[in-house]
Amino acid sequence: MSFEHAPVSKALMLGIALTSVTAGIFDIKHYLHLQLVPHISKHYQYWRLLTHHFACANSSDLFLTELLLYNVAVHIERTFGSIKFASFLSLSLVINTLLEFTTMLVLRIFPLFGTSFNYIPAGPLSFVFSIVYQYLRIIPHAYQFKVFGISMSDKIWTYALALQLALSYAPATFLPMSLGLLTGYVYRSDVLPLKGWRVSHKLVRITRQWVAPLLGEERAIRRTNRVLLQTRTRRDPLADNDEVITTARPSNTDHASNQSTPQSATPSETPTPEAETQSGRGMVRQWMTELTGATRPRAAGGGTVRVPSDAEIQILTGMFPDIARDVLLGVLQRSPNIEAATETLLSSQTHS
Repeated sequence: MSFEHAPVSKALMLGIALTSVTAGIFDIKHYLHLQLVPHISKHYQYWRLLTHHFACANSSDLFLTELLLYNVAVHIERTFGSIKFASFLSLSLVINTLLEFTTMLVLRIFPLFGTSFNYIPAGPLSFVFSIVYQYLRIIPHAYQFKVFGISMSDKIWTYALALQLALSYAPATFLPMSLGLLTGYVYRSDVLPLKGWRVSHKLVRITRQWVAPLLGEERAIRRTNRVLLQTRTRRDPLADNDEVITTARPSNTDHASNQSTPQSATPSETPTPEAETQSGRGMVRQWMTELTGATRPRAAGGGTVRVPSDAEIQILTGMFPDIARDVLLGVLQRSPNIEAATETLLSSQTHS
């Protein structure tokens, strides 16, 4: 798992680690915790209501907090979205601060509870447990297993971290833990209209412009929107057997094969697509042979078909300009010479 699509969680974890380490370096940890008496009631140090959320008291608490946020906050932010998750954290911080102060004042009335819950250790316990409640309600488990007949899920490890953090300064940590779970319940159940609130767009723009580059959050690489498909072409089985068309004069072997081809076909046979393809190729080859002046193959009746010369075609075209060229060519092919072809055309015009 990584921090992809979870910049707020990344900033939260880095911020808590930075403030905790800074407080340890400058030896100001005694300013981090919250205590009603005497810090609030006598010295009026109300700033402790907010500052105790932003740093941990020691390295072990920091380690547990970071582990818990990494396993919980990233999932919730990807589910909510970064803007909604940042709004949820802001609301949780404000509500938990007010609830902690109010609850400590109320419990101060009772001597037993007032002494036990007069102190809250430093650390983001309240809104961390608000996130844990969202994790409990939203994120499903990946697998289940049984230990001594007790059914458990993979989320048990996250709850073990949360329990260890809650017991670190018991019973003082029970108050922020309970209030954090209560805040998560209020937000989730929508008892108050809190889900629709969002942080301002101006703050979002400033954060994206100045804070995101510090976190290493750069603009994602633009991916192409072109769909490139690899088309599979089916190879024609007759492609390797294509007839070679050439302008060279055919040999006697070619004439023999061409003469036997039309005699073997019978009118009763139904032509197949392969036969039509081969016949079309034969016609092209025959036409090319005619252009080269070679003799045509024998007809079915046993006679030959004459191939007229260009001079004969030009003479008849000049004598009979109204007759189509293909008609003149057919008459010349069926006539033994040009004189017989001329007589045939004259007689046809006389009878018409």
